[in-house]
Amino acid sequence: MSGHSKWAGIKHKKAVVDARRGQAFTRASREVTIAAREGGGDPEHNFRLRLAVQKAREVNMPTDKIQAAIDRGTGAAKGESLEELRYEGYGPAGVAILVDAVTDNRNRTAPAIRRVFSKHGGNLGESNSVAWMFDRKGVITVRPGDKDPEEIGLAAIEAGADDVQVEPESVEITTDPAAFEDVRAAVEQLGIAVENAELTMQPRQTVAVEEDKAAAVLRLLEALEEDDDVQQVYANFDIPADVLERASASV
Repeated sequence: MSGHSKWAGIKHKKAVVDARRGQAFTRASREVTIAAREGGGDPEHNFRLRLAVQKAREVNMPTDKIQAAIDRGTGAAKGESLEELRYEGYGPAGVAILVDAVTDNRNRTAPAIRRVFSKHGGNLGESNSVAWMFDRKGVITVRPGDKDPEEIGLAAIEAGADDVQVEPESVEITTDPAAFEDVRAAVEQLGIAVENAELTMQPRQTVAVEEDKAAAVLRLLEALEEDDDVQQVYANFDIPADVLERASASV
């Protein structure tokens, strides 16, 4: 499992996730609104909206709140004017970082992101300074339970997956965005619950981070994720699992 995927798994287990439920609602709502604005309000004909609605349900957003976010996107209801922005930079140990934000005021967001990078030993870069190091991919993580991981992997590959990584307690499947839904459906048909499914930015190559720099990298990523305008943070670090566990405990 990639370093960033492992870090995502650790974050899901942290109690702080519950403490940030309001922030999770805001992020999910904004993604629904942006998706509806770009592709219309029908999830059946708008893949991005369909995925956004699924993610909103995963954080237990009420149905009426989801519909309200869709209405804001389609113009059926008034709402704030939102803009998607991407920031790129480097963190400690030369780790490349992408930050996707949704904001109603870029003059607030840009300086805030710059300050976070600077405070935590990183620096904000120019457009496409690191984006070329990442590819858009779908990542699906499942818990095999009593199912044979090889059977899961075979079903995923037959449905169009690019890669399958088997861990002791999970199976991570990587797909092109176009095959994402087919692969997810194929896995679910085996009677397996999907633990996490998302479109993400995967690094083409990773940067090995020594233990003395690991906590600094994680502190920067967490500080970026705490900003209310930030939707997603991607990075190309590679930190061994045992080091990651120790470093995350100190963040």
